[in-house]
Formats: sequence, C-alpha cells, structure tokens
Amino acid sequence: MENIEPQVIDKLDKRPAGLAFPERDWTEGSIIRNLLALSWPLMISQGLNMIGPTIDMIWVGKLGPAPIAGVGVAGMVVMFMMSAMMGLAVGTRAMIARFVGSNDAEGANNAARQAFVVGVCFAAVMVTIGIYFSEQILILLRMDAEVVSEGAAYMRIMFVGAAAMTFRMLTEGIMQSSGDTMTPMRISILFRAFHTALCPFLVFGLWIFPRLGVSGAALTNVLSQTLGLVLGIWILLTERTRLRLTLSHFRLDPDMIWRIVKIGLPAAIIGMQMGLIHIVMMTFMVPFGTVAVAAHILGQRLEMFMNTLVMGLGMGAGVLTGQNLGAGEPERAERIGWLSLGIAEIIMVLASGAILIWAEYIVSIFNTDPSLVALASSFLRIATVGYLVLASISVFKHVLGGAGDTVPAMIFEVGHLWAVMLPLAFLLPGFFNLGVYGIRWAIVIGVYAGAAAYLIYFQTGRWKLKSV
Repeated sequence: MENIEPQVIDKLDKRPAGLAFPERDWTEGSIIRNLLALSWPLMISQGLNMIGPTIDMIWVGKLGPAPIAGVGVAGMVVMFMMSAMMGLAVGTRAMIARFVGSNDAEGANNAARQAFVVGVCFAAVMVTIGIYFSEQILILLRMDAEVVSEGAAYMRIMFVGAAAMTFRMLTEGIMQSSGDTMTPMRISILFRAFHTALCPFLVFGLWIFPRLGVSGAALTNVLSQTLGLVLGIWILLTERTRLRLTLSHFRLDPDMIWRIVKIGLPAAIIGMQMGLIHIVMMTFMVPFGTVAVAAHILGQRLEMFMNTLVMGLGMGAGVLTGQNLGAGEPERAERIGWLSLGIAEIIMVLASGAILIWAEYIVSIFNTDPSLVALASSFLRIATVGYLVLASISVFKHVLGGAGDTVPAMIFEVGHLWAVMLPLAFLLPGFFNLGVYGIRWAIVIGVYAGAAAYLIYFQTGRWKLKSV
C-alpha cells in the first residue's frame, strides 16, 4: 500500500462495514459529472424496463387490433397495480440513500431487508387478483368480448408472475439507491435481451415452441423478470455491489417498515392514480372504436418509453438528493434538481422534434394499418406539445421522492390529473367539438398544470427540511 496516498488509506480504514469499496463519494465533486455518471445507467435500465411491454406490443401487433387492445388494456391494469409497489420502493430508496449518505451501512442493510417483507405481502395480493379477477376486471371496463379474451390471458400470467417483478424491482432499487447504477443496468441488458429473443418464438410458435399468442408474450416477460431477479439476489448476497445484503440477525422491524411505508404510500398513490387515470382515459376512447383505443394505447406506450430518458435522469437526481441530504448538504441537493431539469429539457426537446418528423414511421413499427397509423401519428404530434414541460414533473417528482417528501407530490399529481385532465377529457370531445382529439389535448393541458405546481413547490425549498 506504499503507493497509495495517505488520505485514501485513511478513507479506506474508516469505511463503514457493509459497504463495498473502492467507491466514489457521490456527495463530493462536480454535480454534473456525478449526475451524469449515476443517471446514464439509470436511463438505460429504465428504458429496458419500460421496453418490455413495448416488445410484447411489437409482436402482438402482428396479430391484429384486438390483441393490441387486449394487451394494451391488460398492461395498463398490471401497471396500475405494480405502480403501488413502485411507490413503496420510493420509500426504500429514500431510506437507503439517506443511510448511505450518512455512512450508516447497518441502517441501509436493515432498510433493504424490511423492504423484502413489504414485497412479500404485495406479491401475495397481486397473485390472488390475477388468478381470480383478471377477466372480471376487463368486463368491468366494457371491453369487447374478443378484447376481454385476449387481455385476460395476458393479464392472468402477468399478475401471477408479479412476485418475480416485485422482488426484481426491489433488488434493482437497493443497488441504485446505494450508488451502484451500473450493476442493475447490466442485469437489465441481460434479461431484456433474453426477453427480446424469446418473445416471437412463444407468440408465433416458431421452431420447437408452441404458438401461445398473447399468453406467450406474457410468459416471456415473466421468465425474463425471473432471470433478472435471480441475478440481482445473487449479486446482493455475494457482495458484488456497493451494499452488502446480509440475512444474519434478521428480525422484523415494524418501525423501519412503517418508515418505508410512510414515505412510499403517497408515492404509491401517485403511481396507482396515474395508472387509474390512464384506464379511465382509455374508457373515454372506447366509444370511438377499437382503432381509436389501439392508437391511444400505442401512443401511451411510446410516450412511456420516451419518458424513461428523463425518468432515469430524475431517479439519478433523487439518489444524489437523498445522499446529499443525508450528508448535510441541502444547498447542493437543490442545485442537483435545477441542473437535472436543464438536462432533461434538452432531451425532451430533441425527442419531440424526432417524433414530429417521424411519427408515421414510428407507429408503423407496431402496425401498418393505414387508419391506425394516421390516428396514432396525430396523437403523438399532439403529445409533443406537453413534452416541452413534462421534464419538470419527471425530475422534481423523483427529487422530492429522494428527499422523502412525497406528500406534496401526491397532491400535485392528484390535482392535475383528476381536477384538470379528467374534466377536460370529458368536456373537450363533445362540448368543444374536438372529437377523439379532445382527449389527447386534455392530457397536454393537465401536464402543464402539474409542471407549474412542481416548479412552484421546488422553489420554496421546504423539501430540504424533510426528515425521514
């Protein structure tokens, strides 16, 4: 060790037990460099996570409009339920980031273990719903019989496989919030490559595989998530990431579980009501026909995929925010938020320009039906107007989540979706004679209302005083 600088030796000697080193300190140095270093793997990971349903849609889209609508609607229901777990994972991320920022490895380890207890309870609920209520949910949404048949088959498998999705999500969040975003990215690349390769074989019955249609798409998704889970657990338990997860001396910690749930519950409500509003907006599309429903779903899928770019940036900003607040650096945390927003705006403007130019080509990747391509392309071009401010919501929501201040974000999301977007989606098509396009313009106006609320609150700085 004679070639190592004395200050480096001193830092290694003082490293907290349970944290793997060498590892950079994310609370020091250039904010932009730290933000980009943390965020680019998150962007890729989130893009790969979101691309799963999109991969399913690409292959299922070859089967016709009814399978597209069935898988799309079923996917919305699955996302509605899984968004609750994503919200609870926000509590886990916030707690671990704070503990890591303050060099409390045992606290971070305990938070990770208790998060799996929450995950077991959630997965049990998801499996039960999937087995007994998949078809009834789609009937309740007034879908056509053919759409119900296709969607229920997809939904049932996805819900039963929710355990794998839940725990994979937790392992990914534990590593990311500790400051290791590279390992989850590598896992995402592996399991999504497996998904991409296997999906057409099970959907169309290629080679030695049976033709399973939409069920094949769902089964491929679950198998790939399981692969990601196995890799994630193995890495956490074998000390190949920043946080070393140990099960020794494990016991239930109701106080830690409550702290995770208290932070995560508002975030879960945000995710669930966003999923619910998508379902409600989709039902507004139903009277306009199956093509309109399919076009709306394709638009939503593509928007979700594009949004993952700024979502990954926001998640990176959230990790940095939590760790810097844990290290007693609130002003640095605020600068992180503003810099993240600036970078996100550049990304969204460039992506919007690409959509305006190539909307028809993008839609035709999924289906070449002329009426579907024309309508979905129009929907995408309308959506680009909202993309100009969507970065404010995507970034600041995760920054507030990283700070553990999730209640204001819940209020903003409920307000702009239910008090602005939903009434306008009801009024614009008929009362203002905008037809099916009125629903898409209502979404854009709602986005502007939400962005304004987040900007105003972030400027107050109250989130910097939040204790977890």
